[in-house]
Amino acid sequence: MPQFNPSSKHPARAVQAWIILVGAAMNRQTLTYEGLSVKMYQRKAAGVMDKILGHVAFYCIEQGLPPLTSIVVGKGRGTPGQDIPLDAAALDGARERVYAYDWYDEYPPSAEQLAAAMQAAMAPPAAPAGTPARRVK
Repeated sequence: MPQFNPSSKHPARAVQAWIILVGAAMNRQTLTYEGLSVKMYQRKAAGVMDKILGHVAFYCIEQGLPPLTSIVVGKGRGTPGQDIPLDAAALDGARERVYAYDWYDEYPPSAEQLAAAMQAAMAPPAAPAGTPARRVK
């Protein structure tokens, strides 16, 4: 059976994060970035959690799910990081939606689904209809 390991790519690690976050959400818990990284890597893994959680955040947006990543916070500030697509003014309500949602009723997304959501969110906006394509010289 495959296992998560140090060479696992971000989409695979996002599946791992999803599993951990669902368990925390169903128990009305918040996690720090540091605490989540220790659960995932068995050590502090600064600088990688934003990209991994981005996959989860954009998947939730794409699927119309509560923002599961809203329960992951910075140790000192108690709020999600700036790169997480979440309105800071609506944080408390977002967390309550996460806690109230029956996550165990959702099939977990695959690494491919999480990667596709991230890729779609990062893609440049499409040109409006009728706009001529730009030629590269």
